[in-house]
Amino acid sequence: MKKVVVGMSGGVDSSVSAALLLEQGYEVMGLFMKNWDETDCPQERDYHDALHVADTLGIPLYTVNFTEEYWNHVFSNLIEGLKKGITPNPDILCNKEIKFHHFLDKALSLGADYLATGHYARVDSEGRLYRGLDPNKDQSYFLHAVGQEAFKKTLFPIGHLLKPDLRLIAEKRNLITHNKKDSTGICFIGKRKFPEFIKNFISSRKGSFLTPEGKILGYHEGAWNYTIGQRKGLGIGGAGDAWFVAKKNIEENSVIVVQGEDHPFLFAQTLRAIEPTWVAEKPLYPLACTAKIRYRSEDVACVVKENLDKTLSIEFFSPQRAVTPGQSIVFYQNDLCLGGAIIL
Repeated sequence: MKKVVVGMSGGVDSSVSAALLLEQGYEVMGLFMKNWDETDCPQERDYHDALHVADTLGIPLYTVNFTEEYWNHVFSNLIEGLKKGITPNPDILCNKEIKFHHFLDKALSLGADYLATGHYARVDSEGRLYRGLDPNKDQSYFLHAVGQEAFKKTLFPIGHLLKPDLRLIAEKRNLITHNKKDSTGICFIGKRKFPEFIKNFISSRKGSFLTPEGKILGYHEGAWNYTIGQRKGLGIGGAGDAWFVAKKNIEENSVIVVQGEDHPFLFAQTLRAIEPTWVAEKPLYPLACTAKIRYRSEDVACVVKENLDKTLSIEFFSPQRAVTPGQSIVFYQNDLCLGGAIIL
């Protein structure tokens, strides 16, 4: 009998993953990952839900503490990136450095043949990564930086399901998580707003909101607090269309804003990206494919070329709005996720 360790997060997705694997004849054990130490972290409540599900299914649940690894490899990277004026994606780094590295190693050390998680994605026996079949929940974007060797030891039991069907499966099996809301954002922040939380780690510094012509429209407490394309939270009023963040100058601590969501300054037809990672083999260039520049963006046709310095140049068939340094661009051929890179 094959042994599987399921990453139990306390949500409905991992709960159903464990239930399905159990019904498929695997020997299943749950493993709950803790990556933050504050007592009011929602993870404490999630642990109790995971324990309840494990008891319902009749499987053991163990815990593993990766707070030090998370701080060193994910959170510190986020803070340093924000200080430089970019917008890193901690979920991508967490998958690469924690869940499918340290967490996977822990599962294998417990004698497991596979690690399973509740991601909406699919892998084949060769470790190639595919989109989840639910287009509203597909999470391959967040998994693109994980390598083929790790995916050969990974199962995604719910990658073929739609979310409504998954909740029905959970309800029929009397799992307490069947109607639990999906988690959003960074888990340990809880009900606090992200800017207020980050102020504990980055000092406030007064700066200006500027038009492209240099006119001061207002003031802020740090350019790091804003991202390209942002509208809400600027505090800039006045007549006409809403204002949007178009650019940041961290050295001068200024934020350039433009009026109207279709302002030309918000669009770009090309971008440069660094640190490419490929799930399987490196492709041949030029690469014709589709790409996402953020999780919720639509796929857009593009051509990827490699520069002499190993960075990538990407040209889109149509201009893209709010290309954001620090975020990831992820490449696809139909449902196959090829890999991605960090937007420079």
